[in-house]
Amino acid sequence: MFIQRQGLVVWLYSLKHAKMLRRFGNVHYVSKKLKYVVLYCNQDDIAEIMEKLNSFSFVKKVEPSYKPFLKVEYENAIPDKAKEYDYKMGI
Repeated sequence: MFIQRQGLVVWLYSLKHAKMLRRFGNVHYVSKKLKYVVLYCNQDDIAEIMEKLNSFSFVKKVEPSYKPFLKVEYENAIPDKAKEYDYKMGI
């Protein structure tokens, strides 16, 4: 069984509390310059976690990642004939 995950971008006023965000999910990245944390958690719990994070005084805003909802299969992916010929030649 595959658990759906989704990312959250948590903008902070100070990075002092960034370590505390580990209890809400997996901390993937912490930007020291722009003061944000990328956090991955279960997609079912996103709404609850966003409400909890927004209630903290050190959180500026929380944005969800829209990557799970983007379509990655393209309809008109026609291969280029010149490239196809090069691949067959072994170049």
